[in-house]
Amino acid sequence: MPAHAEAFEIRTRGKGTYQITSEVAGIVQRSGIETGTVTVFVRHTSASLVIMENADPSARRDLEEFFERLVPEDTPWFVHTDEGPDDMPSHIRMALTRTSEVIPIMGGRMVLGTWQGIFLFEHRRAPHRREIVVSVVGE
Repeated sequence: MPAHAEAFEIRTRGKGTYQITSEVAGIVQRSGIETGTVTVFVRHTSASLVIMENADPSARRDLEEFFERLVPEDTPWFVHTDEGPDDMPSHIRMALTRTSEVIPIMGGRMVLGTWQGIFLFEHRRAPHRREIVVSVVGE
């Protein structure tokens, strides 16, 4: 079964969601695979991936605010805080979401819904460089 893999880097400006759909779509196109799956993986423990609403940015802002309230910084009983008050919350937020997404490919294109996009979900306050690995398999 044919396979293709590439990696790319996303520079974040701190907490938030960063759309990576077009980068992944480009890799799928370059793979030449018409039918199969694409796996997208983030190589970090303080960032994650989500498939989310891509038309109205307020949906992503609501998601980000939900996680701020669900796993607040400066929680007094967190022990793992060597890198600051957002250290442990970023790891918990990553664990509650995903580090990979698998999307079907048909006709050489990802089969995402009309309003779906692939996003890197940065959980740290400071800017970071995040590596995304994309693997495409099929025929």
